[in-house]
Amino acid sequence: MKKIVKYFAVIFAAITLSSCGYNGMVTAQEAATGQWANVESSYQRRADLIPNLVATVKGYASHEQETLTGVIEARAKATSVNIDASKLDANSIAKFQQAQQGLTGALNKLMVVAERYPDLKASQQFTGLQSQLEGTENRINVERNRFNNLVKDYNTMIRQFPNNLIARSFSFEKLDYFKAEPESSKAPKVKF
Repeated sequence: MKKIVKYFAVIFAAITLSSCGYNGMVTAQEAATGQWANVESSYQRRADLIPNLVATVKGYASHEQETLTGVIEARAKATSVNIDASKLDANSIAKFQQAQQGLTGALNKLMVVAERYPDLKASQQFTGLQSQLEGTENRINVERNRFNNLVKDYNTMIRQFPNNLIARSFSFEKLDYFKAEPESSKAPKVKF
């Protein structure tokens, strides 16, 4: 009986000392999972730009069909991968990232093709789309960094005493970070 009373006393003290840490954990967890939606939204913006970019390149370089088809297929694959924000783990993030890497590679090939066509490079429509795509890539990076910062805050919160007691009691699990693919540390080689 003393063990039970002692256990409840520790739980009560933990809740009291943490100013109801449960609510803070819920807030931190929701901030991290909500930020994941911003990451996905940035990737969706990139996917939405691609049909216009492909159509513009197609007008100037119609015989580059293989590259254009590759971009369209990579876009379809990337947009088909959806992740439930409440179940963010390393495997689901890696699956999402792998699909996005395929699209990144296809876009890089498309940009190499564009370099072969001076009229295309001079086109205002193409340069505008290229600029929007660059801006979107920056947004993606910002949103991924924000996501990782919120995951860090949440993971720190659930591991600190006395919050760790509450977290364990209510099954708050660590979230995984968005990590760069190992290949991304190497700069892509672009040949003209």
